[in-house]
Amino acid sequence: MSELFGDDFITITDEDGVEYELEVLCSAEYQGSTYLGVCPAGDEENEELEVSVLKIVEEDGEEILEAVTDEEELAAVYELLLNEYEEEPEEEE
Repeated sequence: MSELFGDDFITITDEDGVEYELEVLCSAEYQGSTYLGVCPAGDEENEELEVSVLKIVEEDGEEILEAVTDEEELAAVYELLLNEYEEEPEEEE
């Protein structure tokens, strides 16, 4: 379902076959699962960053990404991802 292009970008394909390129902002572990904080790639013009939380799950021996639908889980993971994002050092240009 996902294909890594580099350290920071992934392409996902939804169930309708539509592809989306996302930038991975950070990742965190929560209750034995890995979660990613992602936003649409190339969305620097937008002042408000639209961040989505995706959970890595294994299905038929393959890792896939799925949206987090449980509100409590989402709140806890969002807080962890926010802390991870704030702790990551900025890259110097």
